[in-house]
Amino acid sequence: MDQFFTNARLIDPETQTDEIGSLLVRDGTIVGRGGPGDAAPEGATVIDCDGRALAPGIVDWGVKIGEPGERHKESFRSAGLAAAGGGVTTIIARPDTLPPIDTPEALEFVARRAADAPVNIHHMAALTKSREGREMVEIGFLTDLGAVAFTDGVRVVRDTKLLTRCMTYARGLNALIVGHPQEAGLSAGAAATSGKFASLYGIPAVSPMAEVMGLDRDLALVTMTGCRWHADQITTAASLPALERARKAGLDVTAGISIHHLTLNEFDVGDYRTFFRFTPPLRSEDDRQAMVQAVADGVIDVIASFHTPQDEESKRLPFEAAAPGAVGLQTLLPAALRLYHQGGLSLPQLFRAMSLNPARRLGLSAGRLSEGAPADLILFDPDAPFLMDRFALLSKSKNTPFDGARMQGRVMGTWVAGRRVFGESA
Repeated sequence: MDQFFTNARLIDPETQTDEIGSLLVRDGTIVGRGGPGDAAPEGATVIDCDGRALAPGIVDWGVKIGEPGERHKESFRSAGLAAAGGGVTTIIARPDTLPPIDTPEALEFVARRAADAPVNIHHMAALTKSREGREMVEIGFLTDLGAVAFTDGVRVVRDTKLLTRCMTYARGLNALIVGHPQEAGLSAGAAATSGKFASLYGIPAVSPMAEVMGLDRDLALVTMTGCRWHADQITTAASLPALERARKAGLDVTAGISIHHLTLNEFDVGDYRTFFRFTPPLRSEDDRQAMVQAVADGVIDVIASFHTPQDEESKRLPFEAAAPGAVGLQTLLPAALRLYHQGGLSLPQLFRAMSLNPARRLGLSAGRLSEGAPADLILFDPDAPFLMDRFALLSKSKNTPFDGARMQGRVMGTWVAGRRVFGESA
């Protein structure tokens, strides 16, 4: 069946354009684009977008799902519903589960469970067994089963000889390694960025230089091994020169950042509210602004939610003892639109970082509006205001720092391969 999206504000991250037009979808694939006055093909289902924005669905890289082991925090089903409600059509799931996704059997299990979700789900696997940094996983077997990348998450592999072996082996298989740039000794136990504010509030803190030190080490190993490598979160301006040098040297290196580090700063901790407890911790306003500019300049490639569901018992603790992270599948888009409304990033720039770049880096065909791309689409009103209510979120866990915030940007419809998974007729 043909679907004809008309009177749409097409947000194209490939061409960096934002213009009124139409889009034709056939059998779940985009087959053509047209102007604002083009007529629908005979027999096509017409979807009038009424001037709202139509963009490629978000590819959210680094989503924590509680299966196996913590299904009470998030299941594949609940994560999929939350993703559809937030315009996320592809989830890239993290392996830091209980137990971790570190064997072919574990990967097969979560792949079967993911079939319960209404959106696409791809899986990363752990880099070392049990994420303990002592023994490499079976990268070849896991790649054959569909693992799109390998990471131990926020657990830094301290053994540089082991990490070198992992990188060398991954290079031979063209596998992607995702690192967490931190100097593990310095950052252990830290809940804030060091400075006057953290000292005043008595919160254990770490210097941003811990990130720089970790990044420098990992980039040195990438130079030595030639592997494909991605930094999961770059959060401080002092890290940017090293990234730029690596790119100029021809290294196959990319970098990401969480939406929370792009839209919040260290002062948001305020009254010790643990929904603002993150790893790495929130940075200074100067760093936040530098990160927004880095996304605009293409130095940072990917914006993600780093969706990390935590139950009430994990968060209702003293600030430094609370579990870090926040849910973000439904708040990624409206939070990112803050940057658009503030003039920091255009809509095509945002979707380049949230859709096109992560899809390209992971070898997926999503993230585009061009002919032949899958019809993974999001229709949204970037100006629609609303008051965020965490209890209205579709995730099982409700730990969002945006609870009670005034936000703009409401998703009107989400399609995966042409099938509507959120909206009026979903």
